[in-house]
Amino acid sequence: MVALPARELLIRVFYAGLIFASSLSLGRVAAQVIDFESNGLHYQAMTRDGVTVTFAKLPPRIANYSIIQVTVTNGSPVSWSVRPQDFTFYRQDGESIRATDADLVISSLLDHASKRDVVKLEVLYEASIYALPPNYRSTAGYEHRREQAMTIAVNAKFKAAAAASAITLVPTKLKPGGSTDGAVFFLNQEKLFGPGRLVVNTAGEIYQFDVFPDVLLKTK
Repeated sequence: MVALPARELLIRVFYAGLIFASSLSLGRVAAQVIDFESNGLHYQAMTRDGVTVTFAKLPPRIANYSIIQVTVTNGSPVSWSVRPQDFTFYRQDGESIRATDADLVISSLLDHASKRDVVKLEVLYEASIYALPPNYRSTAGYEHRREQAMTIAVNAKFKAAAAASAITLVPTKLKPGGSTDGAVFFLNQEKLFGPGRLVVNTAGEIYQFDVFPDVLLKTK
């Protein structure tokens, strides 16, 4: 009479182990999303198989683009490529918006955004980078691109191009231990990003984040 419950318990543990192992092999175990606030921005981060993706929505909307600031850190033993097109925003109504190619973004900013807009975005982006945890060290991100771009900036137009190219996330191959950051742009005719889900298909994994609606503060 005593052995039966123990046997049932062992069977349940056995089958639970099988289900867990199957979910691991199929990639069904949900990774935890970590939320944190810094410098007035709301960040979300997720790690899958050693690769961490972190993002925050940036307030300004420039040249019909909604913008997020992204960091990707490769803690895995293999190299991975990261591109803006790896990011897709899904609205609640099912419509999807894939992030715009980096070259198109830079060209669009130079053609349609004012110099003031670019400078404003640059200042805001720098503030968002410096708000990240102190242990974050980019090996191929904004600071690296800015230093390279400024060496060829000889006039106002080139300086604007340098700023735009430094801010924008560009296709990057991350070696083990490497990291990158940049702004990812979504062509969005709406004034607000709106609620939905951000899906990132990179490093052989799929990252999903719930995106909450923007809040407009009424001035008294």
